[in-house]
Amino acid sequence: MTDPNLTVLISSEQIQARIRELGEQISNDFPAGDLHFICILKGACFFMTDLARAMKRNVSLDFMGISTYGKGKTSSGEVKVTKDLDISLEGADVVIVEDIVDSGVTLNYLLHLLEQRKPASIRIAALLDKPERRLRPVHVNYVGFPIPDKFVVGFGLDYAEKYRNLDSICVLDDTQIAEKR
Repeated sequence: MTDPNLTVLISSEQIQARIRELGEQISNDFPAGDLHFICILKGACFFMTDLARAMKRNVSLDFMGISTYGKGKTSSGEVKVTKDLDISLEGADVVIVEDIVDSGVTLNYLLHLLEQRKPASIRIAALLDKPERRLRPVHVNYVGFPIPDKFVVGFGLDYAEKYRNLDSICVLDDTQIAEKR
């Protein structure tokens, strides 16, 4: 896709190489037992699919919808569960698979919610991390790429439901696009 408002930050090749490394690391950290990936919809679906294929062991998958953004570019601060899990987490090792960790508000909420379901452990895998934007403390165990404080799209990340299908991570030049409220 050619779009003058987009600049590639992380190429498709870089993403795929890093996902293979993360798959190997997670496989080594959890060599046995029930390992369950929870994909945070919609953005993390591309990352989780490729990460699951990079695993050297069996892993089960489920999906959860959590929202703080709506259609704009800034978080509303209010966390809403829009789709809950279909299975029990009790006794399982859980990896929350997230597209990007920004303020930490969503993941902080999610961690407290999932801890009540008595998993053996919970870890976080995020394709992208913006640690300087943290409002709530969250430790990301598996980070694809730390990135600067820029608005990014692609590989599942969107702006008003556009750009998710890009195979690279791109910075969106927002001087051309009005904030949707």
